Amino acid sequence: MELPHELLNKKAEQGSMRAVLLLLGEFSDQDVEWMIIAGNSEAVEPGEILIREGEKVDALYVVLTGQFTVSISQSEADPMSQVYAALEGAVPQRELAKLSNGEVLGEMAFMDTRPHSTTIQAVENSLVLMIPRHKLMAKLAQDKDFAVRFYRALATVLTDKLRASVSRFRYGKGQSLSELVEYEDELDANTLEHLSLAGARFDWLMKQVHQEI
Repeated sequence: MELPHELLNKKAEQGSMRAVLLLLGEFSDQDVEWMIIAGNSEAVEPGEILIREGEKVDALYVVLTGQFTVSISQSEADPMSQVYAALEGAVPQRELAKLSNGEVLGEMAFMDTRPHSTTIQAVENSLVLMIPRHKLMAKLAQDKDFAVRFYRALATVLTDKLRASVSRFRYGKGQSLSELVEYEDELDANTLEHLSLAGARFDWLMKQVHQEI
């Protein structure tokens, strides 16, 4: 039987994976089943923007396959940005990271209602599970146990992403998130115990989504 940190590293080889394992590790089987029923699988074409900087996020996304870039607009006060905007009709973007299968997107919108601070755009044919915000908010209001698990999972995912961002800027600027050194020693024992089950849940989720396509 694979140890939790071995499973985490194995899944990381297939894509980012870490975020969805941390998320599903806190959920129950019934929670995952609800996600599949409430969500919609959406194909995203190369160049298509899933989340746009400065706009509200209206869904939670789980990347099932494909790859996305995370970027932020260059300062409009920058002279080169002004030239680019005049020529291209848009402010240039600076890429911050690449995200792949298993990544969770739009989660900050459930902790902070301000517009999103980055743009997330597909760089290849991708597939996401999209859970509309209004359905998720209704579920959180009606099911208090689910709400506890959801926000605990969100806290775990966001904390892990923060640690990853700090590591990227400290040890390797420009490195994609999927290339980061793993931090299994920084995850608490309870989270690690849930990872094997989380991996099975994600595999089941993928199977169910593909059956519906």
